[in-house]
Amino acid sequence: MAKCAFLGLGVMGHPMAGHLARAGHEVAVYNRTAAKAQAWVEEFGGRMAPTPREAAEGAEFVMACVGNDDDLRAVCLGAEGAFAGMSEGAVFVDHTTVSSRVTLDLYKVAKENGLGFVDAPVSGGQAGAQNGQLVVMCGGDQPDYDSAEPVIAAYAKLCRRIGDSGAGQTCKMVNQICIAGLVQGLSEGLAFAEKAGIDGRAVVEVIGGGAAGSWQMMNRYETMLDDKFEHGFAVDWMRKDLAICLATAEENGAALPVTALVDQFYKDVQKMGGGRWDTSSLIKRLKAFD
Repeated sequence: MAKCAFLGLGVMGHPMAGHLARAGHEVAVYNRTAAKAQAWVEEFGGRMAPTPREAAEGAEFVMACVGNDDDLRAVCLGAEGAFAGMSEGAVFVDHTTVSSRVTLDLYKVAKENGLGFVDAPVSGGQAGAQNGQLVVMCGGDQPDYDSAEPVIAAYAKLCRRIGDSGAGQTCKMVNQICIAGLVQGLSEGLAFAEKAGIDGRAVVEVIGGGAAGSWQMMNRYETMLDDKFEHGFAVDWMRKDLAICLATAEENGAALPVTALVDQFYKDVQKMGGGRWDTSSLIKRLKAFD
């Protein structure tokens, strides 16, 4: 069992940190809104800390799952940041989806201070976090990954090192690029079935077991047909992730025409007031623009 700290107790971080505690690890938590940290301690035990530095003191592993590049820098750097409280040899594991640039910057700072740094974004959404069934894609030095993987296993069904620092974030970009196209295709297919006057549920029962089947189809088609979008990964967060993908494509020369188009479709959803709707709400946009 390890001494751990977890920074960020949102819809993902709260259950992830909880799985660490249930697995027997000693967990200290920090959240920008202290009430959330207090609620976590009341549910799982452990201790809360007023700053990332104090949460990280004495921890062998410090996990973070915050909002964006700036949030990650804020919990890592400065006099009250986690790096200031970590002991030499401790490993920082970042589960936030951020740019490869901030990952490489923080990796460099960590190494200069004798710390390990693993970028480890996740896929599986809120349900995956709650059920301890996340997929974790990692970048960083092999020894740091090897030491952190048994701890990450508390909330992961699959954890893999993809390559050197930044490779985990690049893998997550691929994940989001693929999802964007899949959800738009599923939305168009279901909307087409409705226009054609056939039962969308019956259609999915047939095609879901064939070449058209996907996780998105089998886990989202019913709520999409029922016009329910109050679960899963929010449109606002998807646009944040797609912006990272598109900016990286500008740097490496990759062509992402479908991703760029779907990003604009999500912008339309935001204009409809759906920033907090699940990403499957692309079908609602189709119907609105019909």
